[in-house]
Amino acid sequence: MYLTPEQRRRRQRFEQLIGLAAPLLDALLWVGEKISRLAEPEDVEYYPPQPLDDPKVTPLRPRRRARQSPA
Repeated sequence: MYLTPEQRRRRQRFEQLIGLAAPLLDALLWVGEKISRLAEPEDVEYYPPQPLDDPKVTPLRPRRRARQSPA
């Protein structure tokens, strides 16, 4: 699918707007992280991710069985 010249201009404007807003949004995330760490330095409810192929780890929810088609 090809874009019309108007669609290309609009797309470029949005990409420029996102490019201008990105540093502000990065700074906002950084400040939020710092405030979060000051408010609660250690997250007691954090559980690090476990590899899925580890036999000691049980999945949070059981896997669904595939439906068997009637024979």
